[in-house]
Amino acid sequence: MAKVRVLIVDDSAVVRSVLSELLSMDPGIEVVGEAEDPYVARDKIKALRPDVLTLDIEMPRMDGLTFLKNLMRLNPMPVVMLSSLTNEGADETLQALELGAVDFISKPTVSASDAALEHFQRDLTGKVKAAAATAAKLKFRRPAAAVTTAKVQSVKPLVFSQHALVTIGASTGGTEALRELICNLPGGMPPIVVTQHIPETFSTRFAKRLNDLAALTVKEPTENEVLKPGHVYVAPGSHHLQIKKRGDQLYCHLSDADRVNRHKPSVEVMFNSLLNIYPEQVVAVMLTGMGEDGAKAMKALADAGARTLIQDEATSMVWGMPGAAYRYGASKELVALDKIADRLVRLFSR
Repeated sequence: MAKVRVLIVDDSAVVRSVLSELLSMDPGIEVVGEAEDPYVARDKIKALRPDVLTLDIEMPRMDGLTFLKNLMRLNPMPVVMLSSLTNEGADETLQALELGAVDFISKPTVSASDAALEHFQRDLTGKVKAAAATAAKLKFRRPAAAVTTAKVQSVKPLVFSQHALVTIGASTGGTEALRELICNLPGGMPPIVVTQHIPETFSTRFAKRLNDLAALTVKEPTENEVLKPGHVYVAPGSHHLQIKKRGDQLYCHLSDADRVNRHKPSVEVMFNSLLNIYPEQVVAVMLTGMGEDGAKAMKALADAGARTLIQDEATSMVWGMPGAAYRYGASKELVALDKIADRLVRLFSR
């Protein structure tokens, strides 16, 4: 297979050098050039025709978000953002994903250990390769669904049992998929729990952005928080989210255990926790994402009686996790992203 051609766009010569070295360690990737600002990047895109850009947000002459907006309007191509682990960095990164960036990765700290750099290199190369595979979809991607603060209303009141639960797993492309899905659900839904592969700080800001838009109340859960209808609980980026039962109540448990499938939070951990608490009352949804996290656990849920839905390949940014779930036989129901909200509402309509 042809190597993935990468252009690195960053104002720091040190960062460009480190990224180039780490990416070049992968035999499937070729760094074809570097650019210190968007104006140089614009010329090098024309000359070098890279498959993927890595793009810093803070740069001189033109910031990364402005450049990304222009790029996606004139010449859509896969972009992986380099972001800082700050509240401001999280907000800017989420804006970048809304503008069309495929994925992002947090910059390693100056004092990062060898093990941390190895983990960063593995994540970076994986995200770049996954981004390259989205090129055709970006060329023909429909505009992001318009989201307003208007509250979505169901046609009639929804009916569900005491222990009904919707659970959603997502990774690459998932922040925008969740934004479209959650913001098209009415406020009367049963509790919804979400594991999205996202770092700490970013998960907090992501939940807040959804809460500002959705009819549902969206939040990060606290330890032992009881699940309530009309609420969406987004796993914090620092912990696995598990659902437990105490008497007749379902509640959240935040686990600080090791990564599972290289992720924390892990969809596998969340789905597996549902096997012991009324799985026949669960609706499990797998959205776009890289890898296979949660696919086998989703199959186990389906075998235990859960209703399962998988985002279809055409509307998935990356059909890794949903594709694996489908191959394992976790569900035969493939649903386009813009139809999932309606499908969920219909499951609880009488």
